[in-house]
Amino acid sequence: MAEHRFIVSHYSHSLHSGTVSWQSPSNIALIKYWGKYGQQLPMNPSVSFTLNNCHTRTSLSFERKNTEGFEFEVYLDGKREEGFEPKIQKFFERVEVYLPFLADYKFKIETFNSFPHSSGIASSASGMSALALCLVSMEEQLALDYMDDYFFEKASFLARLGSGSACRSIQGPLIVWGEHPEIDGSSNLFGTKYPFEIHPIFTNFQDTILLVDKSEKQVSSSLGHNLMLDHPFAEQRFRQAKDNLLKLIPVFKSGDLSEFIKIVESEALSLHAMMMTSIPYFILMKPNTLEIINRIWKFREETASNVCFTLDAGANVHVLYPQSEKDFVQNFIKDELSQFCKNGEFILDEVGFGAKKIQL
Repeated sequence: MAEHRFIVSHYSHSLHSGTVSWQSPSNIALIKYWGKYGQQLPMNPSVSFTLNNCHTRTSLSFERKNTEGFEFEVYLDGKREEGFEPKIQKFFERVEVYLPFLADYKFKIETFNSFPHSSGIASSASGMSALALCLVSMEEQLALDYMDDYFFEKASFLARLGSGSACRSIQGPLIVWGEHPEIDGSSNLFGTKYPFEIHPIFTNFQDTILLVDKSEKQVSSSLGHNLMLDHPFAEQRFRQAKDNLLKLIPVFKSGDLSEFIKIVESEALSLHAMMMTSIPYFILMKPNTLEIINRIWKFREETASNVCFTLDAGANVHVLYPQSEKDFVQNFIKDELSQFCKNGEFILDEVGFGAKKIQL
């Protein structure tokens, strides 16, 4: 099994205590992954823009101990968050075979998000990827020197076991997750850098996140993924995602924004169509989500702008547009779309290039 190469047979060095820190971004999928099997493995491939401004900064402090079992505390913005600890416990249980030192240390996990925790932006991708990077950095000190490719693959592999989409937050600007016959090196186990030519227009693409709803979703993403197992349109959807990813290859090369818009918006609506046609069915979009979409379509028709939208598994809208239209589109967002956001709030972001180690 390919997973075995992420198991280290022995460590050549010992550590008593220390701290490692990483900053890792969120990401937004252009081709959506919806439906999983096994341990966080995707039923279809996806590709995402790595973001820049929405990120999590995590410091992992460790001290050797003699007791059995996992021992850790989690802090968010300086405050102990015991509610997060069961998820970390489950994550440690999943990854212990790949990080056998976990039970030998007491950990303090300190996390800071660049966006408000209650903003409606999922922090699982940035948070779990930052933690995975800290853990692999610690292991690198124990094993002494990893090649970059192995380091980032293992970090992405571990992040996936905490939150599927977290595996796409390690590097950038475009990351593929899931096997695709036309993309060499693509894997279900971890995210990989998009290997083909990327037109310059996509290296500084803008993403403004409109915060339509900040409340907790009535149906979790995990439950939504599980509902794809018996979904009547599941196979057609998985095939559609593969086909759309193939269609994006020449688009990413040529910079054809018209075709980019068609594919990306279709993917967003297909994702929500799967939710509305599952058993039980559910709707995560809100009336203001639809109002924003219609306003974007109208604006694009009237101005010939290349603005478009995509959606995650929620009500918030990601407004995507080229850097050359930044002022034009942001004025449209402020003047017309912000009224449909909760308290008028939105987050300005853009394509980024992956996680960064924080030197202490």
